Amino acid sequence: MRSGNPVLRDSTFQGLFAEGERMTLNGTVGKTGLLLFLAVVTGGWTWLRFSHAAAEGGNVAAGLTAIAPFMWGGFLVGFVLALVTAFKANWAGITAPAYAIAEGFALGGVSALFEVRFPGIVLQAVMLTAGVMAVMLMLYRSRIIRVTDKLRMGVVAATGGIALLYLVDMGLRMFTSIQVPFIHESGVLGIGFSLLVVGLAAFNLLLDFDLIESGVEQGAPKYMEWYGAFGLMVTLVWLYLELLRLLSKARR
Repeated sequence: MRSGNPVLRDSTFQGLFAEGERMTLNGTVGKTGLLLFLAVVTGGWTWLRFSHAAAEGGNVAAGLTAIAPFMWGGFLVGFVLALVTAFKANWAGITAPAYAIAEGFALGGVSALFEVRFPGIVLQAVMLTAGVMAVMLMLYRSRIIRVTDKLRMGVVAATGGIALLYLVDMGLRMFTSIQVPFIHESGVLGIGFSLLVVGLAAFNLLLDFDLIESGVEQGAPKYMEWYGAFGLMVTLVWLYLELLRLLSKARR
């Protein structure tokens, strides 16, 4: 695999040659911006719904009840759309914006809950996510960090290890009272683990940039701009959630 991102695989752009318009970097960047805009709009709507319901009900529980269908529905629909897009890349022009809208509903709810407990944390997480993406793009474009086979192998292996660890923790929490402690703790070990995962998500952006650039060089069809933007969106959602976890641990 060229990337730890499950939707940007080594075979993503293989065998795709455009007969008409071709994929471009500028087109991919523009579509990524549009997906982020859609996510912000629907996320803002969920946030406002939570705030109004919580104010009217006088407690956080009222706000959570008002947004729960949108938050959990957003995660579920987003997951299904991600699977569809991964297997039907030529549908990305429709499924990628729908994925961004669904994820916006979900992330808006999660962000509102974090903000209630830790005021100001969402703005910090958003700014850090944008900053990390900008820095990694600069490091990639300037070739300060080169995406080599060894780097790919290390990032992909580490990403798979983290994913497996999260699955084990979810299984333990669902069927027992046991949980992997350092994933959730706010001590030095817990913060160190979150820093590691945030760094790993950031390096996945480098691999995503490299794979998208290879698609452009191979002359992939125009619709793959949507697919490349979707792949970046998946990594950015992961990075944002991990930054929220890291900042919340630091606050605690």
